[in-house]
Amino acid sequence: MSYGKMNTLITITKKEFVKDNEGFKTETDITVAETRAYREGRHGSKRWVNMASFSTATDLFRFRVIPGLAVTTDMKILCGGQSFEITSVENVKGRGMYLEVLAQEVKPGG
Repeated sequence: MSYGKMNTLITITKKEFVKDNEGFKTETDITVAETRAYREGRHGSKRWVNMASFSTATDLFRFRVIPGLAVTTDMKILCGGQSFEITSVENVKGRGMYLEVLAQEVKPGG
């Protein structure tokens, strides 16, 4: 993966619960990292067709491993004003250089 393809700026966040003076917990998102990534939306390629039967993911993000940070499914990705819940994290080819993250877009609504 070259830097030319990783042209999308993403923010990786995690939830943290903060207790106020009265003892109530509020949920806040803490920014863990900001990096550039390759983003691929869901479309009709062979790769997405093969994943369609078991995946609810809407987007794929591929980025370099961030030293000292373990990306998990408890985290979110913010990209271009949209929020994505991480559904799976995979080490590309087991080399420890790149992570491939499948994520599902969170749409606000009620």
